[in-house]
Amino acid sequence: VLDDGRLTDSKGRVVDFRNTVIIMTSNIGAQEMKQDKSMGFNVTDPLKDHKAMEHRVLQDLKQAFRPEFINRIDETIVFHSLQEKELKQIVTLLTAQLTKRLSERDIHVKLTEGAKSKIAKDGYDPEYGARPLKRAIQKEVEDMLSEELLRGNIKVGDTIEIGVKDGKLEVRQKAAPKKKATPKKVKTK
Repeated sequence: VLDDGRLTDSKGRVVDFRNTVIIMTSNIGAQEMKQDKSMGFNVTDPLKDHKAMEHRVLQDLKQAFRPEFINRIDETIVFHSLQEKELKQIVTLLTAQLTKRLSERDIHVKLTEGAKSKIAKDGYDPEYGARPLKRAIQKEVEDMLSEELLRGNIKVGDTIEIGVKDGKLEVRQKAAPKKKATPKKVKTK
């Protein structure tokens, strides 16, 4: 693929790689990032830390792959560590799927900024990046909402706010507004 290699699809047809960009990702250097206590939420000087990390990761890359392979790669990019702001955006995107599913059942869910921060901190791992966030949302939000639904504490039409109290996520519930009975018009003769 990188020079004269061939790649075929599921039917055995050769895939055309003209005008194609291949993006390969690796967790090389992730161990050093995990050991570095200044990464992630407690970065003192992000630019300095990133330059030092980039140097270490590129050294690890040279040790992990043969020079013939590295020579075929046009460009190597070392991404910045995810910060709390980006992690909260990822939490927002992932929980949007959940809120959409629940809104189809007329149950509306909103996460406070504190809840997003807690999920982001609990679900972030410097070694695996943001991948564990999805599991954290399932464990901390979906499971909690499921239990409340099964207990009957959440009903159709409810608006739910998920916040943080004493370091734990909690459901704050606003019941569905009662519909006023509209008087029927009666025709008189």
